[in-house]
Amino acid sequence: MKNYLLTPGPTPVPKEVLDAMARPIIHHRTPQFQTILKEVEADLKHVFQTKNNVLIFSSSGTGAMEGTVTNLLSPGDKAIVVRAGKFGERWGELCDAYGIEFIPIDVEWGKAVDPEVIKKILTEKGTLPPQKLAGPPMAEIKAVFTTLCETSTGVSIDIEAIGKIVKPSNAVLVVDAISALGAVPIKTDEWGIDVCVAGSQKGLMIPPGLSFVSLSQKALEMVSSSKLPKYYFSFSAHKKSIEKDDTPYTPAVNLIIGLNEALKVFKKDGLENVLSKHKKNAQGVRNAMKALKLELFAPDAYSDAVTAVKVPEGIDGGKLVKTMRDKYGVAIAGGQAQLKGKIFRIATMGHITPSDLKVCIDTLETVLSDMGYKFEKGVGVKAFEKTL
Repeated sequence: MKNYLLTPGPTPVPKEVLDAMARPIIHHRTPQFQTILKEVEADLKHVFQTKNNVLIFSSSGTGAMEGTVTNLLSPGDKAIVVRAGKFGERWGELCDAYGIEFIPIDVEWGKAVDPEVIKKILTEKGTLPPQKLAGPPMAEIKAVFTTLCETSTGVSIDIEAIGKIVKPSNAVLVVDAISALGAVPIKTDEWGIDVCVAGSQKGLMIPPGLSFVSLSQKALEMVSSSKLPKYYFSFSAHKKSIEKDDTPYTPAVNLIIGLNEALKVFKKDGLENVLSKHKKNAQGVRNAMKALKLELFAPDAYSDAVTAVKVPEGIDGGKLVKTMRDKYGVAIAGGQAQLKGKIFRIATMGHITPSDLKVCIDTLETVLSDMGYKFEKGVGVKAFEKTL
């Protein structure tokens, strides 16, 4: 039985990437590896759409998120945290871990934050002056933490609009783009993202184990004055090394070699074409769900990286996901936290192909039918094929 991986991370790894990672390992303090590292950093800048350095860490995305908190802030600093899902909540949990006071913006799961709410808080707290006042803003809120694609809900947040609000303030805009980078449009510099955090196992098409951080000049100035403890995730140490095409500590050598191969896909196919493919695949999935009379969980703020769908009434959501995986070899994701058993999620990022998605939808139809859900068999697959 062939196994299909349609979870929002890890995602399938292309054969050429697997082959590259299977080559005999090389030493990381050599000109050969430094050449690879130099190529990787240059290509990451292109995918991030930034002119700034992209730091590379041997960790999951959460490691880079933690490093972001410890490298930007100091005891007594305050932040805003947008909590619109499981991973938005993680920013708050990391702030709590290091004693950073934050103002939570709690958004109903399945909805996107209203940028004007952020503007209101920044203005009230003195970080942004009211329009009628002149003079520089007072430094109160030091950082705004949010997410681009909230993987737990399938929601996409308007980072461009938030960037315009945060830019004139003294605060930095920090974006979790772990499930967004390489999957949906992101323009780090143009949108005013000061710190962009990403991971390897989603849109970038390699296994888990690498994370990335890009830093604006505004963010670097905060890094230079940060007083929270840090060592392995020291942004200063990693920036100093990457400028010499090196790493401060032993890197995940073969993952970086695999990443070098994966990034060639973006160069060969073109970044816009890759993102367009994801968009079309995601639209096809959404149309298939609608044809099956299934309700999208985030119909007004959907992401092209992952589609969240409500489990129909009377169907066991956990059993649905388990049956697809264990009986048919098609792995999709269920809901998290309060959404457990209530939604399922189908990814459309990275190396997931239309043929993979067609198998997924066909299998979903089979399992739903076996579980007693009534619909016209084949209507989902037809809607998907029509879209493409």
